[in-house]
Amino acid sequence: MDTGTHVVMGIAIGGLATLDPVVSSSPAMTQAVMVGAIVGSQAPDFDTILKLKNNATYIRNHRGVTHSVPAWFIWPTLITLFLWTLMPNINVFHLWLWTFLAVFIHVFVDIFNAYGTKAFAPFKKKWIALGIINIFDPFIFIAHIIAILFWRFGTEPGVTFLTLYGINIIYYGWRIRAQRNVYHELKSRHPDATHIFTSPTFRWNLWHCVVRTREKMYVAESRHHQINYFETYPFEPIPDDPIINAARKDDNLSSFLSFSPAYRWEVTEEPHGYSVKFVDLRYRSKGYYPFIAIVRLDENKNILSSYTGWIFNTEALQRKLEFAPESS
Repeated sequence: MDTGTHVVMGIAIGGLATLDPVVSSSPAMTQAVMVGAIVGSQAPDFDTILKLKNNATYIRNHRGVTHSVPAWFIWPTLITLFLWTLMPNINVFHLWLWTFLAVFIHVFVDIFNAYGTKAFAPFKKKWIALGIINIFDPFIFIAHIIAILFWRFGTEPGVTFLTLYGINIIYYGWRIRAQRNVYHELKSRHPDATHIFTSPTFRWNLWHCVVRTREKMYVAESRHHQINYFETYPFEPIPDDPIINAARKDDNLSSFLSFSPAYRWEVTEEPHGYSVKFVDLRYRSKGYYPFIAIVRLDENKNILSSYTGWIFNTEALQRKLEFAPESS
């Protein structure tokens, strides 16, 4: 989920914690748990700092180690120890439990996005991306804001946020059912499909879809329960081509391939030599594929520059490549 949603989720967990008598009986404990829940709800995304290095490092590692099973326990332990040094009289065990819940819920809700996370690493290193809830879901965010406002104007926080979570559980159940309906419709049309990827949007009745069989890939959408097809591509492994092989040594392209399960590529001759471009088919928007990786090489297949990330127009891409150093 986005940062704003994680923040309001942290506040909600802090309010829910008042149902715990150990928390509600002590103002210091209530304050410590609220701080722990808010920080814990953000902690797994502290790896966002990797953007300061480059997009390749960020894409390869974001939602990886910081969301893994060991991190579920490391984050609340570090946060609890820090707060305990500031407030030594608090109940460490109950603070740890509520902070752990905040960290766990962060990781749990991220699984439902199309981006996904390595939530079960190191035991299972595969990305888990259910493609059910958008990165920013207006219903979830607004529901949390309304609950916080109810608390602000006098309702009992424990009951208020317990009700909120009950509503969210129902909402998640409905979204899971909606996604499964899309999945089963596509599976009925393509019984030979090996992979079906769904990406939710801001609109409840609109889903971006990619169907992969052993021979083809279909880019489509489900709009108001109707499947609309856009492009069909042959499915084939990345060829053993000297130009592509040289490009694959680049960190940006390597990071893209470690993340994207459904893509197309092209090699073009340019005045500087060659350009190798990969596009992720899952995020088609207005006829355009904005999540890309591109590597520019000279005539001797030496990497000149590269980029991976979100690009929505060719001018922006050109600027990125002009100022992008060779990745190492």
